[in-house]
Amino acid sequence: MRKITLYTALLCACLLGIIQSTVHAESPPNIIFIMVDDLGPEWISSYGAELIATPRIDELAETGMKFTAAYSMPKCTPTRATLLTGQYPFRHGWVNHWDVPRWGRGCHFDPKHNVTFANVLKDAGYKTAIAGKWQINDFRVQPNVLSEHGFDQWCMWTGFETDNPPSKERYWDAYIHTNEGSRTYDGQFGPDVYTDFIINFLKENKKDPMMVYFPMALTHGPMVWTPHEPRATRKMEKHKAMVRYVDHCVGRIVDALDELNIRDNTILIFTADNGTSGGINGKMNGRVVKGGKGRLNETGCRVPFIVNGPGLVPKAVTTDSLTDFSDMFPTFAELAGIKLPSSLEIDGQSIASVMLGEQAQGPRDWIMAMGGGVARLTKDNHVVPVEHYAARTLRDQRFKVITNTQ
Repeated sequence: MRKITLYTALLCACLLGIIQSTVHAESPPNIIFIMVDDLGPEWISSYGAELIATPRIDELAETGMKFTAAYSMPKCTPTRATLLTGQYPFRHGWVNHWDVPRWGRGCHFDPKHNVTFANVLKDAGYKTAIAGKWQINDFRVQPNVLSEHGFDQWCMWTGFETDNPPSKERYWDAYIHTNEGSRTYDGQFGPDVYTDFIINFLKENKKDPMMVYFPMALTHGPMVWTPHEPRATRKMEKHKAMVRYVDHCVGRIVDALDELNIRDNTILIFTADNGTSGGINGKMNGRVVKGGKGRLNETGCRVPFIVNGPGLVPKAVTTDSLTDFSDMFPTFAELAGIKLPSSLEIDGQSIASVMLGEQAQGPRDWIMAMGGGVARLTKDNHVVPVEHYAARTLRDQRFKVITNTQ
């Protein structure tokens, strides 16, 4: 009788373990998307950077998947709108950079016309948060627009608001917009405020599926010293210090996932919104690489792209599978088990099967980047002139074409 009882207990324990494992496997993964501002792969040591060490980011590559053929758009605003909507700039209309808080003139990222991945994930039960840099709405005009775009909580540098000098600060004494409003965080380093916010959000919502979008303020100018390197004074010293602080912030988030015991069900993506700013030259795999932000060559739109998720994403994989930022919306939806409505016009294609190691190559035959310029108002300063065609670059695994004529 004792043996039967022991056997029964062991059997129940095994069945319970199987059930728990099945429930865990079927629960949608957390998704964390970290996007550095202005940083090409020549500044990530796992991509062959020789002038910097980024150990925490390298660890993500070593224990996850590194993409070598990932495209953003070559400029800030087109990248962000493409990422959020899954549409190319010719479809969502943000074909050039436009700094809304400074140059607004009625130009806003409209939630009535632009459905974001956050909208879809929130509707599916995800808790959603965003921290860092937005810059495609003016929070003075639309203080709750991030909620309309699908985010439950936010902690954002407002962008440089016209006639509001304190708002130019995104680093020291950062001017930040949260659910409570906008204010200066005296004596604080903006990247710490954004990272602290994300870690607190993870702690508060760890029992629910979470989507965290972290469009970093780093490493965009102005060049500044960081809490770890207060003696950095020259431009290149400050740039390197800022890159190292990116690595530090990424490490803090990874450590938080481990401490909260949720990393095994979290897919973390590390990337950048475009190439490094002009005038900042790196060295990668034995050659000098000039910062190419805004350009349609590889230095402008090829970005680091690392996917990590212990138990979900294969380890130590380097892939040349093609992807660009229009793919993220459908990828997030597939990872979350969401079927997108046919009414949504999505240009991207999901690469979830590549991320999860189910396929070596994704569905793409080509990728595209466009939108490298800066928009200008017409002479009467009322409207942004219509562009009937925007320059773009397309590439496959072997060839590339750049065109600036219709």
